Amino acid sequence: MRSRLIDFRRKATLFAADTFFESLSRAGRLHPLAAPERHGVEVLRDVAYAETGKIAHRLDVWRPRDMSTPRPCVLYVHGGGFRILSKDSHWIMALMFARAGYVVFNVNYRLAPKYPFPDGLQDVCEAAVWVAEHAAEYGADPDKLVFAGESAGANLVTALTLATSYQRPEPWARAVFERGVTPAAVLPACGLLQVSDPERFLRRRPHLALVAHDQIVVISEEYLSRRNELPSLDLADPLVTLERKAPPDRPLPPFFIPCGTWDPLLDDARRLARALEALDTPCELRIYPREVHAFHAFVMTKNARRCWRDTFRFLDTHVGTVQAAKATA
Repeated sequence: MRSRLIDFRRKATLFAADTFFESLSRAGRLHPLAAPERHGVEVLRDVAYAETGKIAHRLDVWRPRDMSTPRPCVLYVHGGGFRILSKDSHWIMALMFARAGYVVFNVNYRLAPKYPFPDGLQDVCEAAVWVAEHAAEYGADPDKLVFAGESAGANLVTALTLATSYQRPEPWARAVFERGVTPAAVLPACGLLQVSDPERFLRRRPHLALVAHDQIVVISEEYLSRRNELPSLDLADPLVTLERKAPPDRPLPPFFIPCGTWDPLLDDARRLARALEALDTPCELRIYPREVHAFHAFVMTKNARRCWRDTFRFLDTHVGTVQAAKATA
């Protein structure tokens, strides 16, 4: 009986959270400034990146209407604890990149608990291969490909990056490596980068982590429900894999790592920066005072605007400016 009550409570909490954030996102899209055309952007919706017919295997393409020259592109992977939300809830992230001149491939993927690790990551790997092969059809330059995501999405794009730089045994990771998918930069924002040890938050930052601890435990249990059947959790815990300091088979790309001081996941961001520095990989850790988890989604706030400016400055340095691309047209 107790286990059924716990399961019911988890499902009810998951449904409530998903409903709340999806509803908030839909309400935001009603604002006049949310209209893509106000920003010179067009959206191509529900493009299939896998021939399954599933909504989970579709993406939206957000791109500037002025496509006179190939643009840098972003593969965006949404957060939501591996369990909730979608490309539709994360329209603001796609809009921010597209209005700055990037072609954005904003992806869905299968979600836990029905589809635990590695199903979602397998989808993201398949989407990356699809983008590498089809980006040019949408006016994007696949040689200037950026991986970006927040929270669980940050975990997934970091794991995806490992698949591009290390020869892995998993067939879906090996497909990314063999296809030669090579990101020019990676933007893992406020990431949950080690899923297997949720208790670490209570050990290190109990005053900030206590409220989030129960949900992080549930995320770990549901995302890793197959852990006893898996040969490795390397790509579920990409941070731990990087901390082993194994030299990559291909150079790791530059990383931009934003996080707020009030985010329980700040320690993961700091550990990621240290791990990348130990591997002589260019990285920039930016910590924003008194900011909560995924604060940059609230794009009208001061620190969110600052974070986006820092993001585009980083991309200008490591990927090439959009304005420079326009000038060569």
